[in-house]
Amino acid sequence: MTVPRITLLSRCRAGRAMPNKDGDAKKPVSETVPDQRWKLQVFYLCFYGFMTQIRPGESFITPYLLGADKNFTQAEVTNVIMPVLTYSYMAVLVPIFLLTDYLRYKPVLVLQSLSHVSIWLLLLLGTSVLAMQLMEFFYGVTMAARIAYSSYIFSLVAPSRYQRMASYSRSAVLLGVFTSSVLGQLCVTLGGVSFLTLNYVSLGFVSFGLVLTLFLERPQRSLFFNRPKEAGDGAASAELDKMAGGDDGGGTRGWREATLCRMLREVGALAGQPQLRLWSLWWVFNSAGYYLMLYYVHILWSEIYPTTDNRRVYNGGVDAASTLLGAGASFAAGYVKIRWTLWSELVIGVVTAFQAGLLLLMNTTSNIWLCYTAYVLFRGSHQFLVPIAIFQIATSLSKELCALVFGVNTFFATVLKTIITIVVADKRGLGLSVHPQFYVYFGYFTLLAVVYLLAAVGTGIRHSRRKQPVELALAKELCQLPAEVPAQEKSPEAGAVQA
Repeated sequence: MTVPRITLLSRCRAGRAMPNKDGDAKKPVSETVPDQRWKLQVFYLCFYGFMTQIRPGESFITPYLLGADKNFTQAEVTNVIMPVLTYSYMAVLVPIFLLTDYLRYKPVLVLQSLSHVSIWLLLLLGTSVLAMQLMEFFYGVTMAARIAYSSYIFSLVAPSRYQRMASYSRSAVLLGVFTSSVLGQLCVTLGGVSFLTLNYVSLGFVSFGLVLTLFLERPQRSLFFNRPKEAGDGAASAELDKMAGGDDGGGTRGWREATLCRMLREVGALAGQPQLRLWSLWWVFNSAGYYLMLYYVHILWSEIYPTTDNRRVYNGGVDAASTLLGAGASFAAGYVKIRWTLWSELVIGVVTAFQAGLLLLMNTTSNIWLCYTAYVLFRGSHQFLVPIAIFQIATSLSKELCALVFGVNTFFATVLKTIITIVVADKRGLGLSVHPQFYVYFGYFTLLAVVYLLAAVGTGIRHSRRKQPVELALAKELCQLPAEVPAQEKSPEAGAVQA
């Protein structure tokens, strides 16, 4: 069970403010950190992000639960244990999103590290289904707390450095995920290390990550609740004070409430923009299906290739390959230059149809290597669209609105994912086994692809209809032009004859 880390805020635009020559004189005290200090802070944060991803046993949790060490049945893992991950993630997503900003990141990062330690303690010591459900609950907490790391970078550096520093922090995470997957696979395949021993190694790494968390500096500012008072924000602060009802004793609380309400209203108004609406809907619907596939694909692999020889389980290598391809696809997406207002629906529709075909292939093949390949391509195709979606959504937003929009999108995706889990996977719903589940996911992506492609046809028809009157008007002008030019050239000569 491996859930890839996708940092949303690390790709948001730094806002509309542009750097100026005398910008250093206008920066708040929190941004005039000595060069050497903020560089060390960023380096430490990246090192922390890398080390906290070193969990070599993570790719092998599902075969560990199904194997001789724990001996849970596939029905228990699929229909009783795994659904708790979705439920817990939904339950803690909004509180952690708000607490991350209000508590200024570090306490939530500590909570995330404690949850990682709890996961591996329960994996090693737990023997009951209830213990594994509690393990999945803590896993949901760690997923929700990822927002703390991705947004922490904004408190360390000036806005002019956001883009580059955020890319460093994201690269550190991807490198950590890749290194962890490769290390786990090498230990299992070449070293003959058991899954139990690998989980002890993972416990050691996450414990070290907890120690690293304690030495992180707690920032003095954050995006929403702890914003610095800058000279350039005087008008905005005054407006917020008015919205809050003045400068009385409840001004601070009113400011916080007014800020969030105002930004939510702005998000509602922005929903009318076609590209923002389209890519937000893609984020909600496709992300829900994407993560459901990730949650249950390891169970599918165990059913397609039920080996008892741990050295022939290649989950770590496949996760490493998919991470590498995903990073490459994300990088390549930055060089795609097309007219997105015209081609977005078609691109999304084609990629979604491709993913639907990969899901069908994964579910029908009996060749584990073919299933591995389809999984790697599925993840790569999704990661190809992620940076495009982020750019299309965030291109006209400040970093605060960007964070809020992605928070709202992630919340709705989680709600949809929870509904599908209750109906399809949970034993209190249909309680389907893994193969029927993947048929459901195939149908889900097929339906999305049909909708996107029909929308692309509609966009093409509207574009052609708008283009035809323009072309007719231009043709009419061109036809009239030769008749008018000789008349203008002739009139001076006629005047001369008359004279």
